[in-house]
Amino acid sequence: MTDVAANLADIQARLDKRAKKWGQDASKVTLIAVSKKQPVERVEAALEAGHKVFGENRVQEALGKWPEFQEKYEGIELHLIGPLQSNKAKEAVALFDVIQTVDRPKIARTLFEEMKKAGRNIPVFIQINIGAEEQKAGIAIDDADAFITECREVHGLQVEGLMCIPPAGEQPAPFFALLDKIAKRNGVEKLSMGMSSDFEIAVQFGASLVRVGTGIFGSRD
Repeated sequence: MTDVAANLADIQARLDKRAKKWGQDASKVTLIAVSKKQPVERVEAALEAGHKVFGENRVQEALGKWPEFQEKYEGIELHLIGPLQSNKAKEAVALFDVIQTVDRPKIARTLFEEMKKAGRNIPVFIQINIGAEEQKAGIAIDDADAFITECREVHGLQVEGLMCIPPAGEQPAPFFALLDKIAKRNGVEKLSMGMSSDFEIAVQFGASLVRVGTGIFGSRD
C-alpha cells in the first residue's frame, strides 16, 4: 500500500519550499488530493492523515465514494475537476463544494438553475482551454473575457477562479502565465493549475490551488 501520509507530507513540503523561493504565501496555496479511480483505502488514509480537500473527475464515481466519508469526517471540501454534463448538474450541486469546470453557457445556465432550486451558492471556476486543444474541454482563450462576464452578470454565478490543463509534453510555464494574465484582467482571484508533474512550477506562477493525484496516492488501479 502506498504511504499516503508520507506522500502528502512530501508534496506539502515541496509546495512550501517553492512558494518561499518565489516569495509566495504557501498558506494561500491549497493542495487538492485528486482521488479519482483510487481505492477507498488510500482515500481514507489521506483523511486519517488530516487532509480535507479532494478532487474528483466524475460525478457518478464521487457519489459512490464521498457521501459515506462526509458522514464520517468533518470539514471535507470536495471539488469537481472533470467535465460536467448538464444532466449531472443537479447531483453535482448537491455533492460538491466547488465546481472547477464551467466551460460553456449551457452548463453555466443549468448550474445557476440547480443552485437556485437547492438553495446553494457554490463557487465555480471557469475552465480555460489554455492550449487551444480540440480534444480538451474549456472555453476558448479569445472567448474567456466575455464568458466570465456572462457567468457573473447573466447567470449569477460566483466566479471564484480560473482552471487550466496545459498541453502534455510542452513547458507549462507560458500557459500558467497566460492563465494568470486572463485572471488579472477580469478581476478573478484564484488559479487552479498544476498537477503531480508540474505543481511546483504552478506555484511559482501564482497558483492558488494545485491538483495532485498520483504523487499522493500512487498509480491508479
